[in-house]
Amino acid sequence: MVNLTINGKEVTAEAGATILETAKANDILIPTLCYLEGVHQAGACRVCVVEVEGARNLQASCMVPVRDGMVVQTNTKTVRKARQMLYELILSDHPADCLACLRNQNCELQRLGQRLGVSQSRFEGPAKHSILDISPSIYRDTSKCVLCRRCVTVCNQVQQVGILNAQNRGYQTVIGPAMNLSLSQVDCSYCGQCTTVCPVGALGETDAVSTVWRALDDPSKRTVVQVAPAIRAALGEEFGLPPGTLVTGKLASALRQIGFDDVFDTNFAADLTIMEEGTEFLGRVKAALTGGEQAVLPMITSCSPGWVKHIEHAFPSQIGHLSTCKSPHTMLGAVAKSFYAERIEADPKDMFVVSVMPCTAKKFEISRPEMANGGLPNVDAVLTTRELARMIKEAGIDFVGLEDSDFDAPLGLSSGAADIFGVTGGVMEAALRTVYEIVTGRELPFDQLHVKPIMGLEPIKEAAFTIEDPLDEYAFLDGIEVKVAVTSGLANADILMEQIAKGESPYLFIEVMGCPGGCISGGGQPRPTTPAIREKRLQAIYRADEAKTLRKSHENPYIQRLYDDYLGQPCGHLAHDLLHTHYTARGRFNELIADEPDPGCELFEPALGAQH
Repeated sequence: MVNLTINGKEVTAEAGATILETAKANDILIPTLCYLEGVHQAGACRVCVVEVEGARNLQASCMVPVRDGMVVQTNTKTVRKARQMLYELILSDHPADCLACLRNQNCELQRLGQRLGVSQSRFEGPAKHSILDISPSIYRDTSKCVLCRRCVTVCNQVQQVGILNAQNRGYQTVIGPAMNLSLSQVDCSYCGQCTTVCPVGALGETDAVSTVWRALDDPSKRTVVQVAPAIRAALGEEFGLPPGTLVTGKLASALRQIGFDDVFDTNFAADLTIMEEGTEFLGRVKAALTGGEQAVLPMITSCSPGWVKHIEHAFPSQIGHLSTCKSPHTMLGAVAKSFYAERIEADPKDMFVVSVMPCTAKKFEISRPEMANGGLPNVDAVLTTRELARMIKEAGIDFVGLEDSDFDAPLGLSSGAADIFGVTGGVMEAALRTVYEIVTGRELPFDQLHVKPIMGLEPIKEAAFTIEDPLDEYAFLDGIEVKVAVTSGLANADILMEQIAKGESPYLFIEVMGCPGGCISGGGQPRPTTPAIREKRLQAIYRADEAKTLRKSHENPYIQRLYDDYLGQPCGHLAHDLLHTHYTARGRFNELIADEPDPGCELFEPALGAQH
């Protein structure tokens, strides 16, 4: 511990702590711009400068460690003038079109100016060359970039994809891919983590709001909307509610007031995913145990499109390990434009399906030609959580004051297992709840159905249990140890993929989510997503699960009826046509490689159908 003085106040801090951290711990707030707690600490903007007795120059408080006897002043005239000057210099090369910017009133640069008492810059100069790069998922507007390099840190150190870097030098510096390539030309996963840390409007999700309004205003369209599980644990933050507030009922009500004809829940399709994915998994294991040539293990979940695109780039020879299941929202889109369209006697061509997702990569996913049936895309538009909040505000809806309502039948009822799809470990736990019970006739041997070893926000988690006394038709599993792993974030996923590539993976089943912490931290979620906020969203998701009567996917009566009346068996012919897909080996430099063999689950006999 060291003793120092800040603004005349004697304080104590741990050795190695920075001035900024020590000041904050003692309720002394120093303004920052480039700094991002726990993520980015570079001293690039210099806005956090302070006076340190004995130092020749002002010091960047985010970079300078405290020392015993240090005397620090954070609010002298010199410090204030320096900060104002720095801010004006940033403004001198920044567009002044705040009213036209999506980050207006939610911009860290705006808030910093208000705090520093600066509303305009005294400096003028030629505008630097700017790039507007619009991919299916993310836009990049370098004219608004303040060179804080937060996105560089997230892309290179957190996700370890390495797409965004500082190109050129000095006044010509641009943050982006090498050689002025666009995001679509490189191996970007579209995870959108860069958009969650950008302090201004330089990075964000590619707009779908105008497209959705046009569909809502078109009387010839039947508009169908669905919402992912992570939305209900985060949307409230956009309206001033505390992080972790569940707004499921208000969400359904708001979507109806916006004007959607059918308000469904992606959770229904999460239960459907478990039926298909569980069947595929058991089929692969059976094939492996009986010498089947098509048994590619471990099987890896395919719900996260950012992760799917990443494996296509980084591990193209291993895409056979991915489950062939589509992600839940594209499954629901396929069911809506087939089963539901027939039920209501609607032409699928007149249906416009919108998915509200926490994810920017979903925007790219719906553009993939594999995500279509009968020449129609499964989903027509994807809104992020932030975009839906904008639409609710544009519609003049008092979100906080809304009465709760339910999602529409038949694609609106779900189990608690579907809710936990929104957090890391949730897909695995949901699958185990169903597969273990189907195989043994007994519930999982864990307290309250939770597989606690794979709960929480740790980077890589694992669990193992042995199948004992299975039902007769699953006797081939007797005595088999099922070892599973769960990870989130692309850097952590790479660790498990390296094991697979080397033939050293000990697991049968692996869950991967592309964003750290899972969908609750998706690239389209409300800003910011700090560790504390992430934890509160996670707890909300588990509360949603535990509050439900049905907590296993195979117990959902609407899922049972869908198979009885329409799909037939899980992984049957129609189910495979509507609910499964294949992948594209893209390689590191986005070149297309010959398609890998598809281990399609039609090769496996239905494993869950008889007992659903």
